[in-house]
Amino acid sequence: MRLASRSPSRIRRRSVPTALALAALLLTPAAATAAPGNPGGDRGHCAHSAVVRVPGAELQQSACLDELTTAGTVASGHTDPADWAGLTPKGLAVPSGVPGVQIDGYFPDTSTTNTNHGWKHDAQFVIRLPDRWNGGLVVAGTPGNREQYANDRAIADWVLSRGYAYAATDKGNTGTAFYRDGKAPGDAIAEWNDRLTQLTRAARATATQRYHRPPSRTLVTGMSNGGYLVRWQLENHPELYDGGVDWEGTLWRSDGPTLLHFLPKALRHYPVYAAGGGDARQAREALHAAGFPAGSEFLWPYHYQVYWDLTQRVYREELDPGFDGAAEAGTPYCPTGTPACDADYDYAARRDQVGPAVEKIALTGRIGKPLITFQGTLDVLLPISQDSDVYARMVREAGRGHLFRYYRIEGGTHTDSLVDMFPDRLRPLTPCHRTAFTALEGWLATGHRPPSSRTVALPAGADPGTLLNTCSLSTSPS
Repeated sequence: MRLASRSPSRIRRRSVPTALALAALLLTPAAATAAPGNPGGDRGHCAHSAVVRVPGAELQQSACLDELTTAGTVASGHTDPADWAGLTPKGLAVPSGVPGVQIDGYFPDTSTTNTNHGWKHDAQFVIRLPDRWNGGLVVAGTPGNREQYANDRAIADWVLSRGYAYAATDKGNTGTAFYRDGKAPGDAIAEWNDRLTQLTRAARATATQRYHRPPSRTLVTGMSNGGYLVRWQLENHPELYDGGVDWEGTLWRSDGPTLLHFLPKALRHYPVYAAGGGDARQAREALHAAGFPAGSEFLWPYHYQVYWDLTQRVYREELDPGFDGAAEAGTPYCPTGTPACDADYDYAARRDQVGPAVEKIALTGRIGKPLITFQGTLDVLLPISQDSDVYARMVREAGRGHLFRYYRIEGGTHTDSLVDMFPDRLRPLTPCHRTAFTALEGWLATGHRPPSSRTVALPAGADPGTLLNTCSLSTSPS
């Protein structure tokens, strides 16, 4: 971050369990083993790539590639599969046939959590400029605390195949200790917003250099924390974008709900539910009341083991570090009653301490450009009733409903890789993102409004192969 790191005197007592950290969405992936080169030389479409400069970049490396999608970048070392592991279903098709220029680099920053290319420097970015350009630019921030290649399979491959230029940022800090960045609580997350704004401006100028005309359309999209960035950008910098697609964005507002409201309840009640016995039914009802929907119980064990505890602790450390004193990110899997245990975290009781940090990153619903939001009804990391349902109300109450569409996708959950584990119970959201994106294109190009906001029913009898490739936003419950 541009600001100095927090004081090193804060002692880290415990590390995150390795097995769980490797599986978590918040994981910092291993660095790519190959730094960008220039395998295409100066022939053909590479002839002028060296003169394209990213405004404000401290370092950049350009490569002329025969393939910008992961069909080629995995082998060439211009992506990092660990960065996007677990975000898409295994059967997702990989488009190909997109030659162009890739620019990797970083903006000035003082934090060093991102080790891609051996740089040990944050504020890294990737910009991809296809030879056959449709005139548009798509920008994205990453989900969780991943690095700049995290959206390559879920988003970049598809938009590149449609002719868009593409740019993504690591958001300025990465990994499960992202909260160490910044001087004050909330600074690390606030930087995410600044970095996406910075990248958008730079990527627009870079595309203008490459194609000798500015982008005719700039779209912003992302999932989870990336979806939060879409919301924030359209509220605070609508002049930079024509519209956006928000895939299950994280909700932050000082009065709640936030994940610091419902995750402590999950940590408190799930062990009682899992143990069975006379109190199990009451614990299940408490989980339902906290927002975790009935029918999602089959997902609870995995989320307890992988997501809930880690997510609560690291985001609480970012926004309310004083809760556990000198400890760093609390005590993993502590039973209720343990001193400074995150299972007992009470946002209301800590309002004076945590409120100012959350206010720094809070959403308002006052979007200034068209936005499509969608989320799965079986999301048990960010339960839909505590997240997108609330954000949809915020948009309407802010008088911006005419700029908004919201789709609740039956059978969708937070991470599409779980569809491979439960193909008979879940549907992937990746095709819903593509349908929503296409709907936004039509909205902007022709003024044809997408289907009205609705719950999109899980088609009766649909096989997993069909659901992997289709998601009609016109499908309503019968």
